[in-house]
Amino acid sequence: MNGGRAFPIVIAAPSGAGKTSLAQELVRRNEDVVFSISATTRRLRAGERDGVDYHFVEEAEFTRLADGGELVEWAVVHGCRYGTLRREVTDALARGQTVVLDIDVQGARQVRQRLPEAVLVFVLPPSGVELIRRLESRATESVAQRVSRLGAAAGELSALEEFDYVVVNDDFETAVAALEAILTAESCRVSRHTALRATAAELAAELRQLMQRSQ
Repeated sequence: MNGGRAFPIVIAAPSGAGKTSLAQELVRRNEDVVFSISATTRRLRAGERDGVDYHFVEEAEFTRLADGGELVEWAVVHGCRYGTLRREVTDALARGQTVVLDIDVQGARQVRQRLPEAVLVFVLPPSGVELIRRLESRATESVAQRVSRLGAAAGELSALEEFDYVVVNDDFETAVAALEAILTAESCRVSRHTALRATAAELAAELRQLMQRSQ
């Protein structure tokens, strides 16, 4: 996954589909891929670390970031605000690293408008039953909150065709491999190789010289 211009990759999914675990594993396995840490007004959960899992901010600070154009995208999800810090994306791209955005469908739409070079991947759970099981296993929400997430998931599925790729998270290893294949394919896209025309011209000149010598 090298040689081409770095790009953002958006991984979106209904809650419980496993997109965060997939995004983290993708980053762990690829040194040229980094994770964009989102800002959120949600309260910190047990085991989470500020600046590692999220940038946890107060409502007033989030409003300042949004109004100041410091967010590439933001959305209200289950009563809390989440957003992608512009610097998280631009700094990574400047270093030549592909940056992973773990966000929801609303955010993915905004990224598509503001960063047209981004690649959008939708992660699906293998079934509704499995999605409910995963949500219940987290044991971090009330029944009412889980029902709300299921309703949101049903609505988000209608956005599937707005994405470039879909990955079904049935088997974790297979899903990670699919994401790595997407990265490899996208890094080979002609439009991401800014020096390609010069490279092709040099190769053509070399071939003409070889032809002349063999005549």
